[in-house]
Amino acid sequence: MNGKTMTLLAILAFVALTLGSFIWFILTWDNTKEQSVTTGPQPNEERTS
Repeated sequence: MNGKTMTLLAILAFVALTLGSFIWFILTWDNTKEQSVTTGPQPNEERTS
């Protein structure tokens, strides 16, 4: 194999690993174990110019 082929294979392996990791993360996400960052008391601030 020449250098160009090795480089393309390395890039392809990186993309496959990254995409696979992301898909695994999404599929194994458990919403009940995580605390929402958007719920809870929100500060009421009036902005004055």
